[in-house]
Amino acid sequence: MKKDIHPKYSDAKITCACGHVWETKSTLAETKVGICAKCHPFFTGTQKFVDTAGRVERFRQRYAKKDS
Repeated sequence: MKKDIHPKYSDAKITCACGHVWETKSTLAETKVGICAKCHPFFTGTQKFVDTAGRVERFRQRYAKKDS
């Protein structure tokens, strides 16, 4: 590798909006993120499927198997 052309790669602190903090290596010293695996609904199991304006029911009615 050539000298003095690469950015410094050192310890970094990642901070989530929920307050969770972890350390890793990066070229940036500090990074703030809006969502992480500790607070994301998919990973925490709190994900909810919201039926807006009956879309799911309309889909089921439209593509339901018809009795013969």
